[in-house]
Amino acid sequence: MSRNQLDQATSPYLLLHKDNPVHWFAWGAEALAEAERRNKPILLSIGFTACHWCHVMAAESFADPETAALMNENFVNVLVDREERPDIDQLYQNASSAMGGRGGWPLTMILDPKGTPFFAGAYLPKESKGEQPAFRTVLTDIANAWRDQPGEVSTAVTRVSGQIHELWSRNMHGPFDGGALDMASLRIAQRFDLFFGGVTGPQKFASVPQLEVLWRAHLRSGAPQFLQLMSVALDHMLIGGLFDHIGGGFFRYCTDERWTTPNFEKMTNDNAQLLGLMTLVWQHNRNAICEERIQETVGWLMREMRIEDAFATSLDSDHEGEEGKYYLWSEAEIDAALMGTFVAKFKTVYNVQRDGNYLGKNILQR
Repeated sequence: MSRNQLDQATSPYLLLHKDNPVHWFAWGAEALAEAERRNKPILLSIGFTACHWCHVMAAESFADPETAALMNENFVNVLVDREERPDIDQLYQNASSAMGGRGGWPLTMILDPKGTPFFAGAYLPKESKGEQPAFRTVLTDIANAWRDQPGEVSTAVTRVSGQIHELWSRNMHGPFDGGALDMASLRIAQRFDLFFGGVTGPQKFASVPQLEVLWRAHLRSGAPQFLQLMSVALDHMLIGGLFDHIGGGFFRYCTDERWTTPNFEKMTNDNAQLLGLMTLVWQHNRNAICEERIQETVGWLMREMRIEDAFATSLDSDHEGEEGKYYLWSEAEIDAALMGTFVAKFKTVYNVQRDGNYLGKNILQR
């Protein structure tokens, strides 16, 4: 009889789920064999300990007995910690992108028993929210399709398998095609927000690889539009809500197009990429704010993320059960912390408001 099998896991993220009513498997041959034996699809959830929305989905759905019963009856459920198995995460993030998904975490994938995906999603709420369908509705629809429409599911699996094969079989050797890089630069530029920077959309990520492509396109061609797009994005990231102006380091992304409200997770790999980009820019223009942010980010990494002879991969967004609580300031807290020293100037520079600029508190930004 199946049960939750995470009690022997070594991953802190998996151990957080060992008492779920969901019959979780860790990734491995046993889970695939169970799916083959039961002829059930695999529900794959990929997350990590510092992921706020992973915890939300766990509390809403994975801890809910009714949702767990639906999962256990119709799926073989597999939980993966992306920090323990980055190979599995990369594989299915790429598959999600190939299927038109937006990726991110938690990543929710439905696979056939051989591991080929035919559904890609992210966080799914317990109850429908706007255009987001309820998690249980999605599960029911997929379970019905698996049972009643096997031909259509098989067609979807074959199509996705072909897309993944094409993605991984591309020839990455041979002479470099400079024209392809120029075309990529133009396509990236077309997707960028002219006013606030970054890839156009309701959420803003640092998107460092795209910014570096634009920066190098400017250096290669001298075209000012590439420099303008990169500079607008970088300026907003350096002075806006994406950066922690007290402790240093960059948050994972902002939840608005103006870069004012961050998702408060901090990822070591994001900060490492941003350090590289800021260094490239500083080497060419000696940008003073870049230099400050480089020093502050390195200081944060060495001070808060160094563990023995290595670095932690991420820092949780939640503090005392509240998202971002550690980073939010009331006007009274700022008055007490500064004790009259340059208080008025600090409030002006960092946009501190009496009633707060976010949930009654203040996110510091310039």
